Amino acid sequence: MADVYPDNVSKAEARYVRVSPQKARLVVDMIRGQQAGDAIHILSAVNKRIAPAVEKVLRSAIANAENKNEDVDIDRLFVSEAYVNEGPRQKRIRPAPMGRAYRYQRRTSHIVVKLGEREAEAEE
Repeated sequence: MADVYPDNVSKAEARYVRVSPQKARLVVDMIRGQQAGDAIHILSAVNKRIAPAVEKVLRSAIANAENKNEDVDIDRLFVSEAYVNEGPRQKRIRPAPMGRAYRYQRRTSHIVVKLGEREAEAEE
């Protein structure tokens, strides 16, 4: 099945990233709809641990756009879709008092960034 949004130029995905989806969504929400260059500047200034991983996914999507189509204009690329899905949870056990054990979960995320290309007249 083809993309639902035909204006998507490229896509990049990072799977099984060791951060909770809730924390990753805080960063991904900042770049949705932004120009690709502006999104890189935003991510470099954000003081969150997941920001470098999201920036890496964004740069990968830009590189995928360049490799997929030679005549794509990098300056007109924007983040058309960016979302975080929940990955599998790792169940872990922590020692507790009196010989007991507490269970906790280490959450993982799948980060997806899709780029589109704006029309030339939209910039003016």
